[in-house]
Amino acid sequence: MDQEAVAAISPAQEEAVATSPNGSMSCPTCDGAAGSMPTSYIYAIGTIEAQFPGLSVKKEFAQAVGRADTAGQTDQEAFFEALSKRENRYLARQMCWVFTIQGLETYLLQPRDPMDLDRLIEAIRPQPSPMDLDVVIGIRGPIAPPEMCNGIMIPIVAFDQIYSFDRESLIKAIPRSENADEKKFQAAADHVFGRIMQMTDNAGATDEDRALNYLAMRYPAIYAKAAEQFGQGFALSAVEARPSALSGARKIIDVVFTYTNRNTDFTEKFLVRVDATEEFPFLVSKLSPYYDR
Repeated sequence: MDQEAVAAISPAQEEAVATSPNGSMSCPTCDGAAGSMPTSYIYAIGTIEAQFPGLSVKKEFAQAVGRADTAGQTDQEAFFEALSKRENRYLARQMCWVFTIQGLETYLLQPRDPMDLDRLIEAIRPQPSPMDLDVVIGIRGPIAPPEMCNGIMIPIVAFDQIYSFDRESLIKAIPRSENADEKKFQAAADHVFGRIMQMTDNAGATDEDRALNYLAMRYPAIYAKAAEQFGQGFALSAVEARPSALSGARKIIDVVFTYTNRNTDFTEKFLVRVDATEEFPFLVSKLSPYYDR
């Protein structure tokens, strides 16, 4: 796995977004070049699914599968092979690319660069697993019209980056100290990652959710600290993301991890700050002890 893998739109904006007959999206306000509303960014963790927008595309795709040698393949393997073939790229462009979070259809994905269609295809694994995950970074547009994807009406996201991996690979790729116990570290990292994923309504759309998801993907220190605290008899009792008092012209998010001693109920808190002003969040200050004022 690559080591890096680790708001509603106003009526005025909706009028400015045009969806072409083939489903491609032109959004003058999505990149902040026009319109008075601030751009809504997405940094979300979930899974990508390819769905048929209508009966005609489904029938055309079935013919493409029928022309291929699919002996011995599962339905998913045959689907992936047909979707991956260069001669079937016209069908890949017609598909609905649905991003699902915690089992809920959350976004319809559109590549801002047509060359990134390959990233969507690669996310449809020939042998899918419940541990598969995808990270989508992009810009949120309007709600899709019902005719765009077989009646699905969810926000369109024009993405700039997609990471596809499985949860086990992510955990194994996290750097750790040489003397760290491998199994205990992986257990701690998996627990922290799971807590972030299970936080209520984390659709990767708010600044707080984007900061959390960025840390989960790109900041291994939160996992190392969890392993250290678990080894000292502490439990991860809370993860909180909130606007920082340091926010001014930029949107700074304070993320606080609270650990509680299982025997004494004594708590220790650790703070990390993330700048979520623009599409790609970044670290402002490293993880350090935090004390309530």
